[in-house]
Amino acid sequence: MDCLFCKIVEGEIPSKKVYEDEYCYAFEDIAPIAPVHILFVPKKHIGGACDITAENSAVVGKIYEAIAKVAKEKGLGNGWRVVSNNGPDAGQTVFHLHFHLIGGRPLGVMVSEE
Repeated sequence: MDCLFCKIVEGEIPSKKVYEDEYCYAFEDIAPIAPVHILFVPKKHIGGACDITAENSAVVGKIYEAIAKVAKEKGLGNGWRVVSNNGPDAGQTVFHLHFHLIGGRPLGVMVSEE
């Protein structure tokens, strides 16, 4: 499989690691949109939210536990956002489930009407 995030998890591609446990790996986004912009990915490949099943859904809970821990460590007590794009129309460009933790400034509206 030629998956960018799998290669990052395996250490084949360098990243700025922020957090790691047996379920997930978190690293700084290379194009941050806020002072804190961290990607959380499951260590086992899941293509996207549409590929979450009863067999692999527990990892999503573990990732959210990690997100909450890191958000607290980063001092995001005033609020933060978690975004997961699913599919090309949503802007997903790497087809490995991932969650963007975004914070450190007021974020405003997430989606505007066109």
